Amino acid sequence: MTRVSLALLAVCTLLSLAAVGPAYAVTMGLLYHDTAATSPGYTMFPPMPYHVGYLIDNDGMLVQSWDGSYKPGASANLCEDGQFLRTCYLGNATFTGGGSGGRAELVDWDGQVTWSFDYSSNLVCQHHDAVRLPSGNVLMIAWEYKTRTAAVAAGRKPQLLPYACLWPDHLIEVDPGTDSIVWEWHVWDHLVQDFDSTKQNYGDPRAHPELLDLNFVVGQAVADWNHSNSVAYNPELDQVIISSRQLSEIWVVDHSTTIAEAAGHTGGRYGRGGDLLYRWGNPRAYRRETTVGQTLFGQHDVHWIASSLPGAGNLLVFNNGYGRTPVAYSTVDEFVPPMDSAGFYHLGPDSAFGPAAPVWRYVPTPADSYYCSTISGCQRLVNGNTLVCYGETGVMVEVTPEGRIVWKYKNPVTRLGPQEQGHILPFGSNEVFKARKYAPDYPGLAGHRLDPRGPIELYPQAVSALANKSAPPRSGSQAGLCATGRCWSWSLSAPRKYGS
Repeated sequence: MTRVSLALLAVCTLLSLAAVGPAYAVTMGLLYHDTAATSPGYTMFPPMPYHVGYLIDNDGMLVQSWDGSYKPGASANLCEDGQFLRTCYLGNATFTGGGSGGRAELVDWDGQVTWSFDYSSNLVCQHHDAVRLPSGNVLMIAWEYKTRTAAVAAGRKPQLLPYACLWPDHLIEVDPGTDSIVWEWHVWDHLVQDFDSTKQNYGDPRAHPELLDLNFVVGQAVADWNHSNSVAYNPELDQVIISSRQLSEIWVVDHSTTIAEAAGHTGGRYGRGGDLLYRWGNPRAYRRETTVGQTLFGQHDVHWIASSLPGAGNLLVFNNGYGRTPVAYSTVDEFVPPMDSAGFYHLGPDSAFGPAAPVWRYVPTPADSYYCSTISGCQRLVNGNTLVCYGETGVMVEVTPEGRIVWKYKNPVTRLGPQEQGHILPFGSNEVFKARKYAPDYPGLAGHRLDPRGPIELYPQAVSALANKSAPPRSGSQAGLCATGRCWSWSLSAPRKYGS
C-alpha cells in the first residue's frame, strides 16, 4: 500500500472516530508530537498498577514490552547490556509505606528472568529505586527497622515516635554474580542530635552539616522518616546521590569507601567516610536556613546530567512543590552544585550549601496545571530537550529548553491493563513512577528489532476492524491481538504533527 493510500486510510479512520461521537476522543496514548523538534529515541515506562513494562517510539507505538508477575516497586531501567532492571512489589507486613518493593530482577530482551534478588523481611525492605552500576552491580534503596528502644537510645525524641519504631534508609550494592552485598551505606551511622546529652550522637546539628539531625521532621512525624525515593551514581566522581522526599533534601555520599569506612567519618576518596559530602534543598534540616532558603519540596528523581548531554555535570530534579507556598506547583530544576574540579563541595563558614537558585527551570503554563504532589521524574535528552513524567496522571511530556511542549503521551494502562481509547481515566489509575528515554544508538537497544507493533491502548472494534481489513501488517509488526492488547497493525511512515 502506498503512502497516499495510507494517508487516505488515516483520514477515513479519523472521520470514523469523529462520526461516532465524543466517546472516541483521544484521551490517552499519543496526544501531541512535533516531529521536527522531538528528540529521537524510545521511551520506557512501567505503569505502577500493572505488571508490564513498555517501550514505545515517538509515534506512541509499542516496540517492546516486558511482562512480569508483580507490579513495580517502583522503578525500572533498561541497562546498557539490553537487560531490563525492574523492582517488584512483594508486599511486606512491616514496611507498608509508599514505594515498597522487596525484589530486584534483571530480565533479558525475550522476557526471561536472568537474576532475582529478594531483600524483604521484618527487618529490611527494598523500596522505590534501583540502578545498575558500570560494574554490573545493582544499587538499591531499602528501609531498616529500628525499635522504639533503639531510636530513643540514639537520641530520638520519644514524642517523635508515634508508631513506636523508625524506618531509616540505607543503600546496598549487590553483585548479581554472587548475590553478595559488596557495599552499603546507612543513614543510622551518620546522625546528630542535641535533645539528650546522655544519649548517642549528641552534638550541635548546625555545627555538623555532614550529619543528619535525628529529630528533624517536616510535618507530622512518621516511621518512614527519610522516605528516600531515588538513587543515582556518578562514575567520574564515584559519588552517589539520594533524594529524601520526607526531608525535602538531596544528599551526596562517597561511593569509593569500604563498608567499614562508609559506616564511619573518615576514609575514601574524599576523606569523609560515609558522612554527607553535599546536601541541598532544605537548610532547615541543619539549621542554616538564614543564608539560603528552602528550594526543594517533596522532590523526586535527582541525578547528574550525563557527560555527553547538554548541561553535563549539573544536577536535575523533579521538584514536586509539595508544601511550596503560597501556591503548590511542580517544576523541573537544573542546578549547579558548588563543586571544584576534584569533586569537593564548598560550604562557607556558618552558611548553607548553595546554590540559591537553579540555572534552568521548567514551569508549566499555568504553573499549577501539571501539579503532582507525589512520584514523577525528569531526564535531559540528547538534543537538549527534557523529558518530564507527571506520575500521578501518567502524563509524559518532552519540552524544549525554552519550555515548549513538543511531545505528549498519556499512559493508557491501569490495573486492568490497556484501556480503550476515548475513555476517561480516573485520577491516579494510570500512575507512572518515572520514565526514561533512550537514544537510537543506546547500547541497550543494539541488535534488537524495534518495529512498531501498534499502540498500547485499545481502539473501538469498528475502527480496529477497519484498520486491520484495509491495511496489511507492515514488516515486523503483529496484526490483531498483541501481548499487551488489541493493536493496530499499521502506521503512517510520513512525518506527523498531531494536534494538542
